[in-house]
Amino acid sequence: MSRSFCVVGGGISGLTAAYRLRSASGDADITVFEPAGRLGGVLRTEVVGDQPMDLGAEAFILRRPEVPALLTELNLSDRQRVSAGARPLIYSGDELHPLPTGTVVGIPSAAAQMAGLVDDATLARIDAEPGRPLDWRAGSDPAVAELVGDRFGEQVVARSVDPLLSGVYAGSAATIGVRAAAPTVAAALDRGAGSLTDAVRQALPPAGGGPVFGALDGGYRTLVDELVERSRLRWVRAAVRRLDRTDAAWELTDDTGARWLADAVVLAVPAPRFAPLVADVAPRSAAAASRVSSASSVVVALAVPGATPFPDCSGVLVATGERLRAKAITLSSRKWGAGGDTQLLRLSFGRFGDDLARTASDDELLAWARADLATVFGLDVEVVDARVQRWIEAMPQYGPGHAGLVAEVRAGLPPTLGVAGSYLDGIGVPACVGAAGRAVEALGMKVAR
Repeated sequence: MSRSFCVVGGGISGLTAAYRLRSASGDADITVFEPAGRLGGVLRTEVVGDQPMDLGAEAFILRRPEVPALLTELNLSDRQRVSAGARPLIYSGDELHPLPTGTVVGIPSAAAQMAGLVDDATLARIDAEPGRPLDWRAGSDPAVAELVGDRFGEQVVARSVDPLLSGVYAGSAATIGVRAAAPTVAAALDRGAGSLTDAVRQALPPAGGGPVFGALDGGYRTLVDELVERSRLRWVRAAVRRLDRTDAAWELTDDTGARWLADAVVLAVPAPRFAPLVADVAPRSAAAASRVSSASSVVVALAVPGATPFPDCSGVLVATGERLRAKAITLSSRKWGAGGDTQLLRLSFGRFGDDLARTASDDELLAWARADLATVFGLDVEVVDARVQRWIEAMPQYGPGHAGLVAEVRAGLPPTLGVAGSYLDGIGVPACVGAAGRAVEALGMKVAR
């Protein structure tokens, strides 16, 4: 008799888990529960200005192997494209500044990298930092703001580090731990680096490594559709409301009242949905997951005339405390080297702790987008087409001690119950792909490497 598997959640984590289960088990019965009207989660590709455009996750980091390896497995390598080489700018003090080089998530390895972005007193403080005693305990995980603010001052936090972390997590240096934001820096400090600047120098990737970001021709829909087809899954358009363990199997109850049995289950849902589902069957895991905080964000995607004279950059990251509403502007057509009669761009709104994603209307968001573009670039842009996409509580915050929290989640799971999702090993697509494979391996299945 073939085995039966249920995957709760139809985002990239759930779909990758379904694909891995199919690859490992052949004729298994695989059911995916996803109440939304589409599969893919934050991988959402829409047509904007007659072009496909990703309105959620947009890119993946090329130096991580998970996505390129998966694309190779799926015969999609020829659909991979790389960023064109244009770099982002930082908007700080009502001005545009080059994004500093020689940093790790904005943490500098030398004062010269911050010249023009911070004041002279801060530059002197960075210069003098190697001579100050460093109180670092191996294995510790303070908030990035605590470490960087102590060593370099608040201007470096607000003007260099926050813009990058806000773009990734919709959070800030105050809400993200060092080990999540800059694991190579933390490792260098553990090894005995004598200063933060020295740790950053040790953590820098090799120079001249080529493009940093990758994407897919046609958008992430290409990957989603292929995973669905290869998985041969049954899609149930319902949410799972209850999970119980019987003597022989797992019993899942969906929000229509229907009951489903499975030999094993992968829970690939956000932490706020995971915790109540496993409260009875894995209370230790539920308690740990309930400590994960999440932020909400909004993407406003615009198509504008192709001749709109944006500067030669991939976009703009916004420092903390600026009068803009947006936290980032991505000039998508410039970033990916795309031409045509229209240019595509995205503005991101919403940070941890605010409710803008829930409360702002589409009209307000579009007005703020145009106003911010006028402020930053001095352009009154003509909008040819627009889409607004809200992501409610979709951005988990990797706070201090996050790795220990995740270890608790996994340690508390009973056999034949796996967990995947963006709140575990990283918020990006590569980490989600990796976590899905790890979840399937935890069920005793062999995953291709």
